[in-house]
Amino acid sequence: MSIALIVGMIFLLAGLVQGLTGFGSALVAIPLLCLVVDIKTAVPLCMLNSLIITTTLILQLKKDVDRKKIMPLCLSAIPGILVGATVLKTVDAATMRFLLGTLLTTYAIYSLAVQPKPRKLHPVWSWVAGFSSGAIGAAFSVGGPPTIIYAALKNWNKDEIKATLTGFFMVNSYLIVTVHGLTGVITKQSLQLFLASALFVLAGTLGGSRLYRFLPDKNYVKMIYIFLIIMGVMMIFGA
Repeated sequence: MSIALIVGMIFLLAGLVQGLTGFGSALVAIPLLCLVVDIKTAVPLCMLNSLIITTTLILQLKKDVDRKKIMPLCLSAIPGILVGATVLKTVDAATMRFLLGTLLTTYAIYSLAVQPKPRKLHPVWSWVAGFSSGAIGAAFSVGGPPTIIYAALKNWNKDEIKATLTGFFMVNSYLIVTVHGLTGVITKQSLQLFLASALFVLAGTLGGSRLYRFLPDKNYVKMIYIFLIIMGVMMIFGA
C-alpha cells in the first residue's frame, strides 16, 4: 500500500472524527501520520487538511455562526500564542504536558460523572478561554481544550457549540497555514500528500457531519468530554 493511500485513509478517519465532534482531527491524525512520515511533514499536512475540514463545517453550520461568540476567542488567542511561545523557552514542556493532561482528564471524568448544568458565563470567560487555548497551543502543541470546555459549559445547543468551535479552529488554521507558508514549513512532500488526501478528508468530514445530525444535544456534550479524556491521556503519555 502506497504512503499516499495510507495518508488518505488516516485523514478519512480524522475528518470523520471532527465532522462528528467539531474538533479532534489532529488528535487522530498526528500519531498515525508519524508512523509513515516525519513530524515536520505531518504537522503542516495536518494543518492543510484542517482548512478543508473547518471550511466544510463552517459552510454547513453557517446559520449558527455568531461572530460575537467567535471573535473574542480568536483575538485573545493572539497574545496567548505569544505568551505560550515564551513559556516554552522557560519551563519543562514534558512536565507541563503531564500536569495539563492530568488536569484535563480529571476535569472531563468529573464532568461525565456529575454532569454539571449549562450556565450563563460572564463574557470575560470567552477571552480567558481564547487566551488559554493560544498559550497552550503555542507552548505544548495542544491548543483547544479551554475553548472546548468553555463552549460545553455554555447554555448553547449542539449546533451553536460546534459552530463556535469550528469558527475558532478555522481562523487558527488559516493563520497557522499562512505562517507555515511564509516560513517554509510547508514542503513539496506535504503539498503532494495534501493533494492526495484532500478528497479523503472531505469524504470523512461529510460522513461525520451526517452522523452528527442524529446525536441528541445531551449525548453530544458527553461525547465532547470523552474526547477530552482521550486528549488528556495522550498528553500524559506523550510527556
